[in-house]
Amino acid sequence: MQNKTSIKVWSERWRLGALERPELIQIGLVSAVIGLIFVMFHMMGNTVENVGSRSAFEWMFSRWRDTLSFGADYSHGYFIPFVSLGILWFKRKEIFSVEKKVDARGLAVVVLALAIHWLGAKMQQTRLSLMSLVLLSWGIPFYLFGWQLAKKLIFPCTYLVFCIPLNFMDVIAFPLRIFSTVLATGMLNGIGIAAVRSGTAIYSAVAGGFEFDVADPCSGLRSLLAMTALTAVYAYFTQRTIVRQWLLFMASIPLAVAGNISRIVTVAIVAEAFGGKVALGLYHDYSGYILFTASITMMVLIGGLLNLKFSEVAKKWKSALLHHT
Repeated sequence: MQNKTSIKVWSERWRLGALERPELIQIGLVSAVIGLIFVMFHMMGNTVENVGSRSAFEWMFSRWRDTLSFGADYSHGYFIPFVSLGILWFKRKEIFSVEKKVDARGLAVVVLALAIHWLGAKMQQTRLSLMSLVLLSWGIPFYLFGWQLAKKLIFPCTYLVFCIPLNFMDVIAFPLRIFSTVLATGMLNGIGIAAVRSGTAIYSAVAGGFEFDVADPCSGLRSLLAMTALTAVYAYFTQRTIVRQWLLFMASIPLAVAGNISRIVTVAIVAEAFGGKVALGLYHDYSGYILFTASITMMVLIGGLLNLKFSEVAKKWKSALLHHT
């Protein structure tokens, strides 16, 4: 059935109990699918880490709550599903207005997703199972309602990947610490503050000066993950083309790294000026918010530049120059 009904009319028909049989069948089918997915991933997640159950969801939540390892860097995961739901709500008129029909290509996606989940359970790799859940969240609507709807769901479904704690992100934490301390030490020496690096620790070259270690939580991984997640949404809504969206998204990586390096440098500057207690206490605790705000500001500025129509800007400058002369 081609559903061109507006949300308002559909809601009124739901309230009055006037939905047609095909619509009721669709609602029942979707509800059953959601229930089966919950059972599959909650009761058969087959997690290798001890979280007290076989639930893939429990394992994921435990990583979000983890404050003893790199898992603390995934605390933003709580917000990701709500952002995806918000995008769906924002796009609801477009989603309801598209032509809907069964598409067999979506069934191939569903089969692939189920195979990935089976492989993840067999290997006890919960991340694979969660990846398959993301793919299912897109493949099932693709199969039941067709490609026109699936196109609208590509970004909100893909965005759910930010929920999944990924091993390779843990691996880059230490190299990121080294990279940040190397550049920060060079910048400090460049502005006249003599500093020496030893591993991930930075020391003042002057006796009795500052000294601090760039620990795991200060590696920049947390701000990198948060910045990329935020920029992905911002780029999706503000950039006119996919190329511009990807350019802005990729720009978030150096912005996050630069923000973290700036934080390390300013901690050293404050320590030099006011002592280590102030620098590693009050300033250290709140400087991250200031520099993250600066990174967001730079993101908005870069997004604005990418959206400029340079041909029109050139015409305006040319017109202004001719008028001036």
